[in-house]
Amino acid sequence: MARRRDERIDHAVLAAVRELVREIGYPALTMEAIAQRADTTKPAIRRRWKSQKHLVVEAMARDRAGVVEMDTGCTHCDIVGHLEALRGAMDDPVLGHVLPALVADLADDPELRETFLTAVWAPRREACEASLRKGVARGDLRPGLDVDLVLDLFAAPVVFRALFGHSGLGPDFPADVAHAVLSGVGTGGEHRCPGNG
Repeated sequence: MARRRDERIDHAVLAAVRELVREIGYPALTMEAIAQRADTTKPAIRRRWKSQKHLVVEAMARDRAGVVEMDTGCTHCDIVGHLEALRGAMDDPVLGHVLPALVADLADDPELRETFLTAVWAPRREACEASLRKGVARGDLRPGLDVDLVLDLFAAPVVFRALFGHSGLGPDFPADVAHAVLSGVGTGGEHRCPGNG
């Protein structure tokens, strides 16, 4: 009979990864530091995760930074809420500060890329997709919308600016992005949130 996996070690290791990434950054992260912080051993960690990169991706997935459920009854307001959450997540070391270095790792490892997309990115997209579908049902957005394209149009400016830092992610940026995209895919029924023009 197989020995039951000790979930306490799993939780301690994932918490250690999140703490260390915030304290020392992704490039400085080591298995030794993780094991020491989690009060376990490197072999115990290696038995549970294929690599340190896989461990970081799981920690990012568990953190769920930037995943929010929005249902204000206003499509523009909901999208702004999702983009505000994404902007905050990209400013969080567990997601935003890891992502630039992780992108290269994902390109070289299709399995890790699929794990990242499913466990880390998909929950954010699914939450925003639910808001888009409600917007279609309310008549704010055109029926037959290419949801994947619209999701990319919303997220890309935030992620692009966070990755390259060529321009700021100021407080008005999420509302500006939402307005720009909704102007192209809306029916005219959606409205800007009070205070956002």
